[in-house]
Amino acid sequence: MLVLFLAPLFCLVALTSAATSDYHESLLLQPLPQSSLLASFNFQSNSSQEAFNKRNFRYFPRALGQLLQHAHTKELHLRFTTGRWDDESWGSRPWNGTKEGATGVELWAWIDASDDEEAFARWITLTQSLSGLFCASLNFIDSTRTTRPVASFQPTGDHASPSNLHLLHGTLPGEVVCTENLTPFLKLLPCKGKAGVSSLFDGHKLFDASWQSMSVDVRPICPLPDDCLVQIEQTVDIILDIDRSTRPRDNPIPRPIPADQLVCDSSKSYHSDDTCYPLEKTSEKGWSLSEVFGRSVSGACPLAEGSDTSEETICLRVPHEREVSASPNAIEVKKTDGFSRCYTLRPSSPFDLLLTEQEVTTQIPMNEPVLRAERTIVGHGQERGGMRIIFENPSDSEAADFIYFESLPWFLRPFVHTLQATIIGKDGVHQQVPAAQFIKETFYRPAVDRERGTQLELALSIPAASTVTLTYDFEKAVLRYTEYPPDANRGFNVAPAVIKIRGDNQDTPVYIRTTSLLLPLPTPDFSMPYNVIILTSTVIALAFGSIFNLLVRRFVTVEEAEAVAAQTVKGRLLGKIVALRDRIKGKGSKKD
Repeated sequence: MLVLFLAPLFCLVALTSAATSDYHESLLLQPLPQSSLLASFNFQSNSSQEAFNKRNFRYFPRALGQLLQHAHTKELHLRFTTGRWDDESWGSRPWNGTKEGATGVELWAWIDASDDEEAFARWITLTQSLSGLFCASLNFIDSTRTTRPVASFQPTGDHASPSNLHLLHGTLPGEVVCTENLTPFLKLLPCKGKAGVSSLFDGHKLFDASWQSMSVDVRPICPLPDDCLVQIEQTVDIILDIDRSTRPRDNPIPRPIPADQLVCDSSKSYHSDDTCYPLEKTSEKGWSLSEVFGRSVSGACPLAEGSDTSEETICLRVPHEREVSASPNAIEVKKTDGFSRCYTLRPSSPFDLLLTEQEVTTQIPMNEPVLRAERTIVGHGQERGGMRIIFENPSDSEAADFIYFESLPWFLRPFVHTLQATIIGKDGVHQQVPAAQFIKETFYRPAVDRERGTQLELALSIPAASTVTLTYDFEKAVLRYTEYPPDANRGFNVAPAVIKIRGDNQDTPVYIRTTSLLLPLPTPDFSMPYNVIILTSTVIALAFGSIFNLLVRRFVTVEEAEAVAAQTVKGRLLGKIVALRDRIKGKGSKKD
């Protein structure tokens, strides 16, 4: 069995409070290599099932609660993610990847319905309602972007009748996450970003991060058979660059360091007055909450204080030897692990943390990821291509058992019979082996043009200290010209793959998501329709004008034309003479 490496950082999270607490919030901070800082925000609200059914909302947001009731949604998971997690530099993912989503927007939910058609109709109602609530393009999740996973996702709540639940999953890899999504997210919180750790949220800082993920999870929890709660958990995880975040406002653009301030390694043979090799710093950069986030914490949220006055709200994971200064009103408690310290905030008292620059000999242990995965599109040309997925098992003793879930658009037609595998073992020798050697189970649902995409789920097992590469070929479909977006030459987004790693404890799986892909499709020359329209309009104008002249105009000889013209001039002259005569006679009669 696979051994899961759970980060100690997330053993101190908000879940330490009792499940019956009405509201809880927490913030976890951990410096990472390369001047990075992990900030993990967690907000949890509970409401009794009876009050939820009667629409008696207190801490649970009313807008979201009424929406879920209308769509008959029993469990909801929504993700907004930007950036790419660098597991080589930052280690394992926060929350074991359970709070992380695919690039863009990812949504999956369990809906109560009698059959698949009714479930899909309620799914459309859910996506359209969430689209308006979170100011996102979730209404574009139609049948072509909806799948029904079999083994990749399992309910995390306690459901009375799981037989009537239908799981539906959808992604929008091209969705851009911005402040328009953060504002509705804050409105769901009881303190709405005015107090508590949510007061640190600033759109400029949040979306300037190297990696960012916002999640919303709603599920029923039954601590006792007759005592059920509806829990909403909101999480924000970000990786901030300390150097970029603490840059002074009067120097927003990084500039070269003056020569007299450079710290060079004089032991290098090529060191001279005009050649400098930077000396690696042994000290960690100093920072504070007000510098990194642009503001300090505006005291504790009063609603959180009502549930537990001794609640540890902010936890910092640094060695105990590191000098840390906190606001005087906060209570500090150091944990026995030697790396964690937590603070209890006071209401209406601002809170700030200050870490001075200091040399630290003790390094925080970082957990290695259980599995590394990489997916790319290979091949050339506009007709065919290939997909390459690389799995690396860093463990020297345990095999990695996981489920690989892939959702492909309908215009990417994979050839499953071309699936091949290549393995690099401990000895470093490349061997091409049948893919069935690593695949234990397969679920494949082919695509239907313009109705649904391809769904592929594989149960794989990768040997210890090995790297396995899977490849298969696919064909690109030709779209109708009305199906191309305005930026058709950019390519079409392919949703990231979801990897669920199964371990000893089935209740806490590890999730990994690959990066999204860009698929170039055969693109016509969209200027040709305009050329055809212009040419056709010109031909029609010439033909219509000629036929109209033939039908309306009367052809006469030159003599007849001159006679008609002369008669016309003579008639006009006579008419003017008669009019002048009548005017003169009229004046004479008035005098008489």
